[in-house]
Amino acid sequence: MADETPLFDTLADMTAASVSRVALDDRSLMLVRLAGLVAVDAPGASYLLNLGVAADSGLTLEDVQSVLIALAPIVGAPRAVSAAATITATLGFALAVEEAEAEAEA
Repeated sequence: MADETPLFDTLADMTAASVSRVALDDRSLMLVRLAGLVAVDAPGASYLLNLGVAADSGLTLEDVQSVLIALAPIVGAPRAVSAAATITATLGFALAVEEAEAEAEA
């Protein structure tokens, strides 16, 4: 059987290799990854792949907001606002999917 998720698997392998070589605690690593996503104007799917892990590492919405505020003078207000909108839309979508799955199970 052919690999059904080659892109996702490759990204997971790259992430695992990167994480294994970093001398940061999980929370700090996720702050850095979030900053990187903002800097490259990442799409919602990239945030979705990282924010679940970020929440598990203890990051809060206030932490995300602080990262956006800290980055705004560096990456620019439009990029910071774009990231905030993308994160908000992505989280809203993820919550809607989760609610729909819960309703389907009920």
